[in-house]
Order: sequence, then structure tokens, then C-alpha cells
Amino acid sequence: MVVAFRAELDKRIQAWNKETHEPGEITPQEEFWIEHQRWLESCGYMLRPRYHPDWIPSWKSSKKKSYTFEDGQILPPTLAGLMDAKRISDGKLVKLKRVFKPEHPFEAEIGLYFSSPALKDDPHNHCIPILDILEVPDVDDLVLLVMPLLRPYNNPSFVTIGETVDFLKQILQVSATRDCTGVNILMDPKDMYPQGYHPMSILRNWEKDTFAKHRTRTECPPRYYLADFGLSRKYDPNDEPVLDYPIRGADKSVPEFQDEGSFERSDPFATDIYYLGNMIREDFINRYFGLAFIRPLVENMIKKDPSARPSIDQVIQQFQASCESLTKNWFEEEKDFQKNYGRISAINCYV
Repeated sequence: MVVAFRAELDKRIQAWNKETHEPGEITPQEEFWIEHQRWLESCGYMLRPRYHPDWIPSWKSSKKKSYTFEDGQILPPTLAGLMDAKRISDGKLVKLKRVFKPEHPFEAEIGLYFSSPALKDDPHNHCIPILDILEVPDVDDLVLLVMPLLRPYNNPSFVTIGETVDFLKQILQVSATRDCTGVNILMDPKDMYPQGYHPMSILRNWEKDTFAKHRTRTECPPRYYLADFGLSRKYDPNDEPVLDYPIRGADKSVPEFQDEGSFERSDPFATDIYYLGNMIREDFINRYFGLAFIRPLVENMIKKDPSARPSIDQVIQQFQASCESLTKNWFEEEKDFQKNYGRISAINCYV
């Protein structure tokens, strides 16, 4: 059924590409959501007006460009499997993710495991909650995962060292997803963005007429989450040491996956350590000044030999020791300074 679904979508895309279209017109990648809008409503989830079968573009009677309107925001083809919605019962904004079980047989299972009553309230659990799972009625082996609507972890940019330390302290608590890269780390923005923002144009407000106003991470520290368990696996702790064949995530630079290593089993937990270390190197150390105190830790995490990398417990211990190099009352001083003098930068972006 997965093959048939993709073949039909490719057929629609090819036909659509041969035609001339008006700006803001519905794309083939969006048609799935329109075709299932009424079913989703019956399940308790409301899509935006653009995805209603009887939708009429609001810009038709205007001389303004389609992209300036709320319903003119087109779903990017690379994000065709994701859609925002509103939970009808309480108005909560959620994200729907399309998952084909034959392609990612463990994603729903592992997501539900971390959302179980025994784990969901654990303060160390930073895995994105699964709120609901919907079985798509007319496509075999296709489910929609319902999750909170979250935001990329690095948008807006980090401003202070304290904000960076808080992020790392949280995200190092859970690391075993086999794809611990920046694209799979999100944050809960509800306190930073009390008036919200448009899900398809996150820099703008819902009306698309102004930039979305937000508070700083220092004022409203967000909670960070690891998402996307499509490549994740569960292992029996009695089977240590764990060795598994490579599963390539978003970061293609993993040393043990290169050349002959792509056919050999290796320690998946050591690979996750590399993913996290390389993310910190690329997204923080190579992008900001003022973070030299974590460089030794990162260099250990990205060592070429997986067996030479620290375990996650050792990473946390070394991270805590690195933070002790900062002044004892530094974080409180930083918060007071920002409150008194506005949005000051303790780390400076140079990229």
C-alpha cells in the first residue's frame, strides 16, 4: 500500500508540474490533508481553512500577494508528511505526522513507550509526547501521530551562555534515538510566544502582518524535546554490549559509518554520543564566541574511535565539571543584568 500511495502521489506531482498554476494554489502534496479533513474533524482535530474542501482563497478579492495571507502559506514539499491542527476539545495546537508502519515499524511503539504513565511525568524524559495515534481509514499501514506543536530548538537564536547551558543540561538527559541531530530537537514555545505564531511561517504572527513577538529564553526558559523515533530501536539491557548495523540519520559524517564500516555492526549508543557532540560543535562552538569551556567535552564526544567516546553518564559528569568553571552566581547575575539592561548578548554569533 505504501508503494501504491507514493506512486499515485508521484503521478499527481508530474501532472501538476506540466501545468501553469496561480500563486498560492493547492499542491499535490497538500491534497492528502484536504481529502482527510472531514475525517480528522470527526476525530477531534481541525485543520486550517486552506485544507477544507470548500476553501475559497481569501486573496481572490484583493490586490495583495497570496503569500501575505494566512491561508496563502503553502506546505513545503519536504514537509508534506507533517501538518498542524487544532484539537477541538480544548483548542490546543498540535502537529500531525504521517508514518508508514512498514517503513518505520517502531516509531509509534517507541513514542508511546516514552509517553506511558510510568515515564511521561519523569522530569528527565525529554522525548516528545505522543498525544494520540490515528489509523488512516483508507490507506493500509498508515497512521498519524498527534504531538504538541513545537518549534525548532534554535529559533530564535540563543543569546546568552546561560541559555546554552540550560539547553545542553536538558538535551543530554536523553540521547538514545539513533538520530540525535539538530533537526530532531524541538522546544516548547508557549511561554516565549504567548501570542503564538503561524505554524507554516514561524517568524510571523497568525495574521501574517507583523513579526511574532517573543520573550527571551532567559525570561521564559523553554523545555526541549527529542523528536522523530523513525530510526530508533529498543534494546534489552541484559544483552550488553549492544552492537547493531548502521542506520544513517541526518548527520552523514559518523566515522564508523564510512567506507567498510557501513557494513559492520557498531555501538549505537556511541554513535548517538557522536551525533550530539557534532551538533554542539556545528550549532554552537562553530557559531558562537564564549563557549570554549565545553570544547574539551565536545572533542571527546566526536572522537573517531567509538570506543574512545565517553558514555552519556560520563558526558553529563564532564559537562557539569565544565560548568563549574563559570562563577558561582553567574546565572543569577545574568538574569538580573538582562532584566535591567534588556536583551544583551553574553555569546556573540559570528556566522
